[in-house]
Amino acid sequence: MSNLADFIEEYILRRISAEQNNIVILRRNEIAEEIECAPSQISYVLNTRFTIDRGFLVESRRGSGGFIRIARVPIQNMIYQNIAEQIDDATSFAEIKEIVRYLTANSLINGREAALIMQVATFMFQKAAPQERVGLLRSVFLTLADFT
Repeated sequence: MSNLADFIEEYILRRISAEQNNIVILRRNEIAEEIECAPSQISYVLNTRFTIDRGFLVESRRGSGGFIRIARVPIQNMIYQNIAEQIDDATSFAEIKEIVRYLTANSLINGREAALIMQVATFMFQKAAPQERVGLLRSVFLTLADFT
């Protein structure tokens, strides 16, 4: 490893990988003792390398009963959930089309899935009232999150 921060990151990633549910509960002081570093260095790594935009949720409690809970969250799931939250009555067909293009361009869905989503969206915009359409479109994107 090139530096201590890399070593700490690798240590934590190994611990997460060892868990089937991608969630690990650690104690800052125990890690610091094992790696032979200051607890503040553990905090630095958590704050800079285990961030939400890198696909991690970190919960930290300090004190004698303190712990660090780190969960790996697939970034795709966050993207789909974010998309679903943004869909409302004012969302246009063109916006849905752009969302599907974005997902395809970033390899989050393939062409076949894009075609299916666009067919469903076309039907929804032709047949469903805006209030009904919102729930249906949201469920399409949340279903993608469930299957990634």
